[in-house]
Amino acid sequence: MKPERRHDIDWLRVIAIGLLLIYHIAIIFQPWAMFIGFIRGPELMESLWTPMTALNVWRIPLLFYVSGMGVYFALRKRNWKQLLGERSRRILLPFVFGFLAITPLHMYIFQSYYNMPLSYFPHSGHLWFLGNIFVYVLVLSPLFFYLKKNEAGSFKKGLSAFLRNPLGPLSVSLFFILEVVLVKPQLFELYAETWHGFFIGLLAFFFGFLFVYSGKEIWQTLLKWRWLYLGLAIGLYGLRFFVFDLKIPSYVMAIESNCWIFGLFGFAYRYMNKPSALLSYLSTAAYPVYILHMFALYAGSYLILPLDIPVILKFVAIVAFTGIVCYVLYEFVIRRIGFLRPFFGLKGQGIQARKEKLLKEVESKSRMLR
Repeated sequence: MKPERRHDIDWLRVIAIGLLLIYHIAIIFQPWAMFIGFIRGPELMESLWTPMTALNVWRIPLLFYVSGMGVYFALRKRNWKQLLGERSRRILLPFVFGFLAITPLHMYIFQSYYNMPLSYFPHSGHLWFLGNIFVYVLVLSPLFFYLKKNEAGSFKKGLSAFLRNPLGPLSVSLFFILEVVLVKPQLFELYAETWHGFFIGLLAFFFGFLFVYSGKEIWQTLLKWRWLYLGLAIGLYGLRFFVFDLKIPSYVMAIESNCWIFGLFGFAYRYMNKPSALLSYLSTAAYPVYILHMFALYAGSYLILPLDIPVILKFVAIVAFTGIVCYVLYEFVIRRIGFLRPFFGLKGQGIQARKEKLLKEVESKSRMLR
């Protein structure tokens, strides 16, 4: 029987990467942008950061959860050699290529904008996420394959029963609380190239795998109690924003982060678990866009920030410029030039063509049944 594909998880990955673009563009208009290597606009728009503070505790952990889920789906039809080979092609190769050829472009634009001497500076930049994921695969693969081999065992049955309770998913937050207590991050939302980012990613990756491994029970729990999780998340954010002026202890933010994520899982499972041509396109494009977006964002900043137009129009223009450049580079360059595809995490053109043909057949049969 063909393994079930979880379209809701694909949608969450696409949405998270889309929000990542907006989040990074909002940084340009904050007074501290230069401290983390972003070009800073001459006019600030600090009000943009208010909605971003609701995103920044869950957007990266969500992607780690989803990545762990992806490994479960991948190993159902691969042995350990095939999994490591496939993840090396899809993650390690784009990471190394991006480290050497993509992220240095940001520095060139940054240096040029501030009239600094141009220098080549390979670095992971925003691709730190890929490096972490590859390490997690190496570290956790033995455990994952052991669990896969014993899927009929008592551990999975007990896990499924535990996650059937609405407190089951919430209890996972205890591990995230322990992480911040031990690591003591300066900022909870500072994930890039920090030990906090590494360990919170490891936990989210591991539990993402366990969630899909455990069976359908947890998804019924997340579906049934999605309003509870969302309500808790909104309440904790309100406490963080209005009472603590965003300076709430990190262990509370760890709980808030998971509440947002579990609520999103429940709503996505209810409304997004269906195939579509749009999802197929966006799901394939999301990875190359993630790799490219910072180059497009910096280029847009370089060209648009000096213009004599209102600051809100600069924000809108950079969003549009980033989206258009990413689309053009993906659609007319990366997608169509065979030798470039692996460097951006894409499969060969023949495999992708067969996948698109199969999706069209599924959609056609679905329309006939309706």
